Amino acid sequence: MISQFGIIVLFGVVAILFLIFMFFISSLIRKQKPNIEKLSTYECGEEAIGAIGFGTFNMRYYILAIIFLLFDVEILLLFPWAEVFMNKDLNPSWTVWALVELTIFVIVLAIGLAYAWAKGHLDWNNHLVVKQPHDIPLAYKTFNKER
Repeated sequence: MISQFGIIVLFGVVAILFLIFMFFISSLIRKQKPNIEKLSTYECGEEAIGAIGFGTFNMRYYILAIIFLLFDVEILLLFPWAEVFMNKDLNPSWTVWALVELTIFVIVLAIGLAYAWAKGHLDWNNHLVVKQPHDIPLAYKTFNKER
């Protein structure tokens, strides 16, 4: 008889074997006709500038990712709160404390959202464009030196 931990390990092994099998089948089925367009570097709709693997990117991508992580973690932290709040066996003072704690947490996050919104980080087509190093001739020559 397999223990509960053994079932989890077995599920993981089957998942990995399924993944390997799918990669193998897809390599047999797909067309393998590489060309210059398929082999070019493509990064989020931005043209690659400079040497491959070393270049600049728009800082809005980074800021938007940080904001997404902030609010994604918020949702993750709401699940334990819901468990405490909906547990009928606990003392009612715990549910009041959980409600106060959640209110403070959501207010702090709302302030963070208002700040990001006021700074224009959520407006994708804002007028604040950071000058990239490739726009500066000296930096362009420095970044694209032959090595």
